[in-house]
Amino acid sequence: MVEKSARSGAAEHNAGKWRAFNEKFVVEERYVDVADRRRLYRASVILSVVGLALFIATLVSVVQATGLSAADEPVHDWLLTTRSGALTAIMIFLAIFFGPIALPIIVLVVIVVWGFAAKHAWRPILLASAMLTGVIVSQIILHIVQRSRPPVDQMLFGADQTFSFPSGHVLGACDFLLVGAYLIASRRRNRRAAVYGFIGAGIGIVLAIASRLYLGYHWPTDTLASFSLSLLILGGVIALDTWRTARIEGEPITGELSKAESPQE
Repeated sequence: MVEKSARSGAAEHNAGKWRAFNEKFVVEERYVDVADRRRLYRASVILSVVGLALFIATLVSVVQATGLSAADEPVHDWLLTTRSGALTAIMIFLAIFFGPIALPIIVLVVIVVWGFAAKHAWRPILLASAMLTGVIVSQIILHIVQRSRPPVDQMLFGADQTFSFPSGHVLGACDFLLVGAYLIASRRRNRRAAVYGFIGAGIGIVLAIASRLYLGYHWPTDTLASFSLSLLILGGVIALDTWRTARIEGEPITGELSKAESPQE
């Protein structure tokens, strides 16, 4: 009897672990107001349209060497006059933090920890997908446009002779900060916390852009293109997340409603 009971307890324990694992991949669903869902869809459309329009305008100006790109060299030359030892050290630190080694490690740690800690892995998977999309899109555009960087002798953190448009550093920082801020803020009723979150994301983006321009690795329009692409990606994430998870009272729930991660927190 004792042995049978032990086997039964082990089986129940294993079944519980299996259910918990399966729940990770059940998309969380949440109740929202009709007006809130409409606002989310509206925001996704606005962000996508603005991002696409801004990117096209920037791309055309770069290809034709007119319009927005006319300010690239004057801004670059002005930044050369602002350089100092202390400021350069700060900008190098920011470049490392938002760079191709540190930022992917930070993103990976956040996604893994979040994925294990959360009941559902939907949001960490969305964040990972947004980051991967940004990498793929930036690499495709880089090799199509093939824009040259500013002069190598003006770079302060080693030579880089790869293509310049768009900035992969800035796109990665924008995607991580903006999409991450949305995925957290969208599950909160506290609008003030959401505002603070996006303000923090904006500050981080400005710092990432400033470091790339100050250190001499990009033209301003390179970073503007990255920001516009990130707006487009953010719009897509909001639309997908809203379509898949936002439910209104009375609508059928296709998965398990996540009470622990509902917007009533």
